[in-house]
Amino acid sequence: MKNYEINEETLAIISHYPNARIYEGTKSYLIKDNTYNIIKKSCEYFGSTFEGRRRGTKILTGYATKSPIIIEESRDIIFFPTSSPRSKECSWISLNNVKDYRKRDNSTEIIFKNKSKILINISYYAFTNLILRATRLNYVLNERKIVKKAKKPAKKKDNVV
Repeated sequence: MKNYEINEETLAIISHYPNARIYEGTKSYLIKDNTYNIIKKSCEYFGSTFEGRRRGTKILTGYATKSPIIIEESRDIIFFPTSSPRSKECSWISLNNVKDYRKRDNSTEIIFKNKSKILINISYYAFTNLILRATRLNYVLNERKIVKKAKKPAKKKDNVV
């Protein structure tokens, strides 16, 4: 499989450079593409660019490095990188599918909402920082949605005689 679009069931995109392993639901796929290209193409599929999404994150949160990315806003699909996005080792994790995570020696075990688990080569403390940054982006995004919804004028009812 060469082309892959991220969806609500995508749990993680793990680097196996030059390939990537996709964890989706209870299945996993090896994709003949790197993690950066998969994220980039998914941003484009949903009508934006990776750079546009990255700039948007910087405007909303101030984060300029290891920025979480809004892949698709209306479905709250947000992914965050485990290292610099263009690094060969960079993997991407779906914020909204993470249920919990635990320290495992020098790695972190991620437990997803569907009870799937993966072990990634990142310290527990670094992972905590990354998930907090992604959570803040999600919070700011949702706050804007609430404010926008509250500002909508009420619909006028037609007078029927």
